Amino acid sequence: MAAAVAAGALALSLAACGGSGNDKKSGDGHSSGASGGPGGAAVTLPKLDGTTLEVAAVWTGGEQKNFKQVLAEFTKRTGAKVTFVPAQDPIINFLGSKIAGGQPPDVALLPQPGAIKQAVDKKWAKPLGPEAQAQLAKNYSQGWQDIGKVDGKQYGAYYKAANKSLIWYNAKVFENAGAAEPKTWQDLLSTAQKVYDSGVTPFSVGGADGWTLTDWFENIYLSQAGPDKYDQLAQHKIKWTDPSVKQALTTLAQIWSKKDYIAGGPNGALQTEFPVSVTQTFTGGDQPKAGMVFEGDFAQVNIGETKAKVGTDAKVFPFPAVGSTAPVVSGGDAAVILKDSKAAQALVTFLASSDAATIQAKLGGYLSPNKNVPNSAYPNEVQRKIAQALIASGDNFRFDMSDQAPQAFGGTPGKGEWKDLQDFLKNPSDVAGTQAKLEKDAAAAYGNGS
Repeated sequence: MAAAVAAGALALSLAACGGSGNDKKSGDGHSSGASGGPGGAAVTLPKLDGTTLEVAAVWTGGEQKNFKQVLAEFTKRTGAKVTFVPAQDPIINFLGSKIAGGQPPDVALLPQPGAIKQAVDKKWAKPLGPEAQAQLAKNYSQGWQDIGKVDGKQYGAYYKAANKSLIWYNAKVFENAGAAEPKTWQDLLSTAQKVYDSGVTPFSVGGADGWTLTDWFENIYLSQAGPDKYDQLAQHKIKWTDPSVKQALTTLAQIWSKKDYIAGGPNGALQTEFPVSVTQTFTGGDQPKAGMVFEGDFAQVNIGETKAKVGTDAKVFPFPAVGSTAPVVSGGDAAVILKDSKAAQALVTFLASSDAATIQAKLGGYLSPNKNVPNSAYPNEVQRKIAQALIASGDNFRFDMSDQAPQAFGGTPGKGEWKDLQDFLKNPSDVAGTQAKLEKDAAAAYGNGS
């Protein structure tokens, strides 16, 4: 099974660190053969004094702040002045307005393969040059290179990855409830009941951001239906009215239909944005608003805004197996050139190097698919284990399904899959109606049905 190797590696690695309660800083021999980054051969960059560049991404808060430190290093090495341009979702619409006004950014970080394809189809994106491609060949598995290709040409360099198959939990809540880290979906339901019985709401859900809800569905679907079905649904080769989708939604409803299991109930969750869904799980002492929150490794950035310490107060376990294997769903952001120039090519070359990724890895809340980033660069043992598992998985993962879809279906607030799953969170008894809406919206976006 395509997800089995990655799932096994993740389960074993997180089990090795999640239960100890010790946030070890030593790295204890987990470095994965870094040839770039500190101590290795630095990437060669041209002198670009007097050059200005704009880089657009949807990142906010700590993520944006940390990325700006990477851009500052590029400036230090090349002399080019780089301005970060905050973008909004859907980023394709944001870029379209910029391009229509004659002011496109030089480089954009696109969070969906579907968005890369759209940028190519609209003739916005420019192919990566030989220097950037050389860094990709040196530092990335073939799978990560291929996700950034359109019609065989390399347009994207995946600077950032995400492991979206994690559930973070408040260690004190689990201790008070006598709860253990679950391995299976049934274990998760039992754990949730223990947390509930202890007087704490089990789950915090950032339902105001529809993408978090798609991640819930994708993990269940991948584990339950398997990778082949997952690939078929991602490409709309099977319909959303397929029985496998019914089964996954019915399973999801085992949690979503229990209003007391969700902080604020469904209506409260739909008004809770992702960052708040994380922070409210780790504030409030022995009585936080929830005991668990599902999302990727990047939740550490938000945990860092609380007093909780990752590895002791905030622990993590792999998304439990619903079927025969635990899922490994990944996401990522790819650097794409919109204004071709020596400076833009140099910036993407830098972002594809282990030098750039190592800088941001040290700052936390970041995961790189770059196999030459020293594992010891990650700031805590939990993050080192997550990174090690991602690299060990090679190409045995599945990319976020909604990110592979046309943006009208899989990446637009208030529309398509995001809106349909928000409606399902509000009314999880309507499985058939949700399937019908998902199929109608998917068919319209993919252009292969009505």
